[in-house]
Amino acid sequence: MASPALSHDIERLARDIRGGDRAVLSRAITLVESKRADHRHTAAALIQALLAATGKAVRVGITGAPGVGKSTLIDALGSMLTRQSRKVAVLAVDPSSRRTGGSILADKTRMARLANDAKAFIRPSPSSGTLGGVAAKTRETMLLCEAAGYDVVLVETVGVGQSEIAVADMTDFFLVLALPGAGDELQALKKGVVELADMIAVNKADGDNLARAKLAASQYGAALHILSPRSANWSPPVITCSALTGVGIETLWEHILDHRQRLTASGELAARRGEQQVKWMWTMLEERLFAPLRTDRALKAALPRIEADVAAGRVAPGTAVEQIADLLGA
Repeated sequence: MASPALSHDIERLARDIRGGDRAVLSRAITLVESKRADHRHTAAALIQALLAATGKAVRVGITGAPGVGKSTLIDALGSMLTRQSRKVAVLAVDPSSRRTGGSILADKTRMARLANDAKAFIRPSPSSGTLGGVAAKTRETMLLCEAAGYDVVLVETVGVGQSEIAVADMTDFFLVLALPGAGDELQALKKGVVELADMIAVNKADGDNLARAKLAASQYGAALHILSPRSANWSPPVITCSALTGVGIETLWEHILDHRQRLTASGELAARRGEQQVKWMWTMLEERLFAPLRTDRALKAALPRIEADVAAGRVAPGTAVEQIADLLGA
């Protein structure tokens, strides 16, 4: 149980976050990202205190190959939404990022409008860690942003592979951006990612690219028809857009709202979010249990020897697990 002084601090933090204090929100996110045990307990108590104020935002995941224009599209979409008096938070899932680098930090130069917009909040990934850890922290950050009144949360995956699944598992709508042209670009889109897509948007559909973008959209549409849709209540559309000129951005948002309305009416949105919450719990538990494997010096020193013994056939895997568990005190 938290001490009276700590409970008062948490209540004050929660009040300031609900009041939309950006500086306090930033400090709370730093608290959530901390690996210190006392910070972890305080962060959990803060999230619990704010839980009733979360869940109202439109959560959109965005992925796409490097060079597809994710940052420019997020800037265009986010700026359109803030002009409609919405508050937009932009988060990232990138397990390879560092506090001095990472896509979102670099991309602030390509999100010039949002970076200077009082109704927008941009936050990079946690400075380092496993995908599970980074994704868990991003989920907690999303809840803090929702409690602070941000009614649209855009989560960009800037890593590779499983990060796309992680982002799809924390959002309501998963947008896959594609490039104009067909053939190679179509092959480059991983089947697993396409199966997760709630919409494919062919970006850079402007100038000389327009005809190629329309051709690509028709081919992506044909590919989607072969796959089983992610939801029985939604058939993923394929559209063309230009983040540079703004053409198609409004249509993109209309599809997101239509998707939200349909899944809300069917009860699927509530069910999906409930399943996501349980997944988040298990992901955070796994991260917590495995943390000593990365931080305990004695354990880290012993692991190479244990692995070598298993590889050489001197120790059975089950025996090795018992040795590791003993070192963990489990």
